[in-house]
Amino acid sequence: MRVLVAVILGQIACGFALGISGTAPTNASKYIQINSLWTGLIGAGSLIGLAGSIVVGRLSDKIGRRKLLMINMYILAGLTLLHLLTANFFLTFLLRIGIGLMIAIDYTVGNALLTEWLPKSEGSKRQSHLLIYWTIGFIASYITGSLIDGFGAYTWQIILTTGAIPALIAALFRSLFPLPASPSWLASRGKVKTANKVIDKHLGRNWGISPKLKHIKPVKSMSWTILFSKKYIRQTLVGGLFYACQAFAFFGISIFLPILLQSMNINNQAVSGILYNGGMFIGVLLGIIIFNRISRRSFLINNFLFSEILIGILALMPQISSILKLLVFSVFSIVLSSGLVLDYSYPTELFDIKVRATGVGTCITISRIGAAAGTFLLPILTDVGGAGLAMLVCAGVLLFAFLICLIWAPETSPKFIKNTK
Repeated sequence: MRVLVAVILGQIACGFALGISGTAPTNASKYIQINSLWTGLIGAGSLIGLAGSIVVGRLSDKIGRRKLLMINMYILAGLTLLHLLTANFFLTFLLRIGIGLMIAIDYTVGNALLTEWLPKSEGSKRQSHLLIYWTIGFIASYITGSLIDGFGAYTWQIILTTGAIPALIAALFRSLFPLPASPSWLASRGKVKTANKVIDKHLGRNWGISPKLKHIKPVKSMSWTILFSKKYIRQTLVGGLFYACQAFAFFGISIFLPILLQSMNINNQAVSGILYNGGMFIGVLLGIIIFNRISRRSFLINNFLFSEILIGILALMPQISSILKLLVFSVFSIVLSSGLVLDYSYPTELFDIKVRATGVGTCITISRIGAAAGTFLLPILTDVGGAGLAMLVCAGVLLFAFLICLIWAPETSPKFIKNTK
């Protein structure tokens, strides 16, 4: 429970930190001159920093999970508070990259630690529930950014700084209720006795390392390039590319929602934003409901197919009424967001304990390239060709993801693998 709550608070802080990076530059344009290039770069900064997941994952596989998770939220809060000291776009961009790197620790290491403490039957279920809390943080950032006003040219800096609040809450919880080390990781390093002591301390003597882990050979230092070997190449490419394409559309549209709605000639952007973000939350809940009812592979394929069709309708039929546009856009939000449930569980299930954090970190790194590209390009595409061009590009990316998953995506759900056999 301690690990779960610590990771939940981290997810809220991460969702808030990512979402606020789009709201603030949009607000800044009311008071200062900021072009689409800097709007895109500042919005994408934290996502670029998240690409450091590959380094974080390898570091975690070498030194363990606990140490990184005990300090990252303090650093995230500190970097966020520095926004008050500068209005320089380049320095703000660098701060967002640093914040993204701290988020990468929770995405990669927090996910691994939670998986390694939970019973096998509970791991995927609990991971899928994390999206609820991430979405709460993301939506809270949109609401916060919409409500804060009246500070003139400093308004956007204050909006960015609010991300320190959830980060500090998460950091203080982890200090008051320190995280345990990962028994699975200790065993994979040949420290079975230490692993059993950790379990005994937190769960009691009735529990211990599984027989499989007792006899596992200690992991030797290995290059991350092993993920592109014959054994892991399929998992790495599918995990990275599905995540990247999904992130391209999700972050590009969600972070710069006000810009996109304005370009779509939808005037009541406050109501529209609430509907879209409400659709996002409903989508995550829907995804959790169907998560274990259909196979992972089927979930991926159908999610990308229907998302691509819906955003394609908006891109190719700009003449439809604003009400119909908003309806299709809201349904698109629900469908695309339901697939976010797979972001934590599927990459984790693709890799074994020996390379799990490195594998998940690599998938997240690949995905953040997609997320950063979407966040950077959407304001520019909207400037060049309006909302139609931006959504057409998103539709093409989602179609590519559908084809990748149709051809390559392996089944990882224990329930459906068993049924297949």
